[in-house]
Amino acid sequence: MNELMNEQINEQINEDQQRICDKYGMPAQAPEAMVALAIGSLEQSPIYGTRIALPENGTISWFIHCGEHSDALDFYQPLHAAHLREMLPQVLDYLALPSGAKFILDREGYEDVWLEE
Repeated sequence: MNELMNEQINEQINEDQQRICDKYGMPAQAPEAMVALAIGSLEQSPIYGTRIALPENGTISWFIHCGEHSDALDFYQPLHAAHLREMLPQVLDYLALPSGAKFILDREGYEDVWLEE
């Protein structure tokens, strides 16, 4: 059952994710099974997400952190996207944004989404 949940959060685009893409005029792109999350930053705000073009043989295109970014080598940890339901549910609706997309969210409802040129 857990594998099924992982497949449902990944490789498919739900209505909420499609709505976010439509709102910002961006094509939807199904998320991968894994994300890079700065777990040590989760108590901070705002929430930042950046989707890069998936590297050749890569498995992660989303990099998500909260508060200040760090250049530390261990800042991001690989994580199955399904864990975001418990750890950072605010970002789930944004995971279908295409490569090059970025977002900023705060816990009071602020939202900004754009495509890096």
